[in-house]
Amino acid sequence: MLRTKSTFCGVATDISPAESALPRGNAQVRLLSVGALNAKENVRATKAVFFMHRDGPVTQLLSGAAPGNLPVLRACWMLMLGAGLMCVPLLAAPASGAKPARAQVTAQVKDTNPADYVGSDTCATCHADVASKFANNPHTKIALEHGKNGATCESCHGAGKGHVDGGGDITQIFDPAKATPREVDADCLSCHAGTHPNYLGSPHAKAGVSCISCHDIHDAKAEPLMKASQPALCYQCHTDVKPSFDMPFHHPVNEGSVGCSDCHDVHGTFGNSNLRSTADQNRICTKCHTDVRGPFVYEHAPVKAEGCLACHTPHGSQNARLLNMPNVNVLCNQCHSPVAAGTVHGMASGSSDLPPCITCHTFIHGSNLSQAFLK
Repeated sequence: MLRTKSTFCGVATDISPAESALPRGNAQVRLLSVGALNAKENVRATKAVFFMHRDGPVTQLLSGAAPGNLPVLRACWMLMLGAGLMCVPLLAAPASGAKPARAQVTAQVKDTNPADYVGSDTCATCHADVASKFANNPHTKIALEHGKNGATCESCHGAGKGHVDGGGDITQIFDPAKATPREVDADCLSCHAGTHPNYLGSPHAKAGVSCISCHDIHDAKAEPLMKASQPALCYQCHTDVKPSFDMPFHHPVNEGSVGCSDCHDVHGTFGNSNLRSTADQNRICTKCHTDVRGPFVYEHAPVKAEGCLACHTPHGSQNARLLNMPNVNVLCNQCHSPVAAGTVHGMASGSSDLPPCITCHTFIHGSNLSQAFLK
């Protein structure tokens, strides 16, 4: 049944029976008066009043907003939004007559104009403590070899004229201690790029480890200009590697016979973990272990394909010969298990209860006489 708004607003009480019977088009619409509604209809009408509005359903309107006032509210919101947008440029603009913020102290100047160089003797008048320790510095030796035209204070710090004229203004000189790692590296590589061409791509450079993180140019404790000797210097960062050299079997790094830089080039290589790059990567090991260097007529495939690390742990191990496995047979069976199971080695599949494989296969790294590495 279609209920008109007059029914819900109580207007139907004034409609006479004759008026209610008037035709509307081809259909006869009979309006029920409020008095004819029964109790249930009265309750239903009361609920309907809550959900209806004289201009339409309340559920289609914004919460708390009168339909007739929506255009006014929209206009207010637009005005407020426009006013806010107009204020943004005013708030962002600097105040009239305001001075720009002073540059940070770390924003240093490195003057390279030859006319502004004052010489190392001028630097020593104020920095006598540094100059006194610089006599045996390799950079000083280079300068002496070239008639004081080689590496001097201003080669690293820039021309000192502005620094001197400014009464020691630290912003007019380059101080590596206050510069970023990238700036320090660029300063050092201006001379050492030929020696360390891959440093900027090395893990150290990518991690923000600059040259002066390891080197002390003025007061080095070890050669070459190192803050500390190996491996103590390396252990300061590589704490995860240090326990490996305390294993029962390890390379004599702590004993001083082998250094980290013997295997790793800390200034960057094209290999993983800064391993020194050679035509034969096994040469890193075989330069000391010459008895297994080769070349051999019969090569052991893993030695050429995977390298020494296929069987050995380089830093240290709890297994003899720095092996990756505690038993030689178990190590060999990682690749040769079908051989061990189907031949004379079939007893227990060549496991640890049998004699070690290398009892017969003596020349396991390679042989010139036996394809089975027997001799």
